[in-house]
Amino acid sequence: MEPFVFFGGKGGVGKTTVSCAYARKCAEAGVDTLVVSTDPAHSVSDVFDQQFGDVPEPVDGVDGLDALEIDPEDEVTAHLDDIRNRLSDQVSAAMVNEINKQLEMAHQTPGAYESALFDRFVEVMKQSDPYDRVVFDTAPTGSTLRLLGLPEFLEDWVDRLMHKRRQSIDLFEKAAIGNNEPRRVMDGDPVLARLQERKEFFEFAGGALRNDAAFFLVLNPDQLSVNETDRAIGDMAEQGLPVRGLVANKLTPAPDDEENGRGARYLRDRIETEAERLDQVRESLDAPLLAEIETRTREVKGDLLGEVADELAVDTDVEAPTFVAGSAGD
Repeated sequence: MEPFVFFGGKGGVGKTTVSCAYARKCAEAGVDTLVVSTDPAHSVSDVFDQQFGDVPEPVDGVDGLDALEIDPEDEVTAHLDDIRNRLSDQVSAAMVNEINKQLEMAHQTPGAYESALFDRFVEVMKQSDPYDRVVFDTAPTGSTLRLLGLPEFLEDWVDRLMHKRRQSIDLFEKAAIGNNEPRRVMDGDPVLARLQERKEFFEFAGGALRNDAAFFLVLNPDQLSVNETDRAIGDMAEQGLPVRGLVANKLTPAPDDEENGRGARYLRDRIETEAERLDQVRESLDAPLLAEIETRTREVKGDLLGEVADELAVDTDVEAPTFVAGSAGD
């Protein structure tokens, strides 16, 4: 299977548990693995009872497994600071204050978070040489889809910006020099250079996601979760990102046969409803159901994480990257 594996889904379905369990499964199979959290909840540290930060660190007790947690707030700040520094070098001093005002407003917008996180996880993909596999615990479905849809949209957008910038420079040169030999402002234009850099970045991102990544969705056995998963499968397919499989999480455990109290009756009714939802998933959703994981009575960590890993019928074998290997160093 591809070297990059993404687990997405509706908020609260258990993506972090499944991501960490699969990462552990890969490591125990001898695959050098990095698990990356891009979810603001940052539960990876809770799962492994160990604090992680922005730099990969070994997971205690699991050979071959590292983890890192990307802080969205830090990423947005760094992302906007980079934009501020680049623009400040290219505009007049009078514009710097206006740029700062606009960037401060941009800091609070959802698009800023998605753009910053997108840049960060693409950088992780580009710098993944130490690992055979990188497992991403992604943000909830809606944000993930918008984030993953950026490459195709922004490639076209950057192309249009570059075209407008070239037209602007050409008109400026003609107005400045009349019929004389034009100065080659366009050849060294920093804005064009930055746009070209971003275009190449998004081309890499799109190629990496479509050629070297596998996508799985985690769901719960309730109608809202099933409906959102169905929409996510369709939306991702339209973007050329087919969902490889589904993981049903937080299934109700069955009571013992001899139990007939109110609690047991409730559990059996609940299990019957969940079975109907799982039948719907198998029959209607355009992706196979690869695992059915029961709710545990304790937090899933340690030995319980190992049990969940055993229940995940997701391949751990790694294929060599077909796109990233030839592009990451460009």
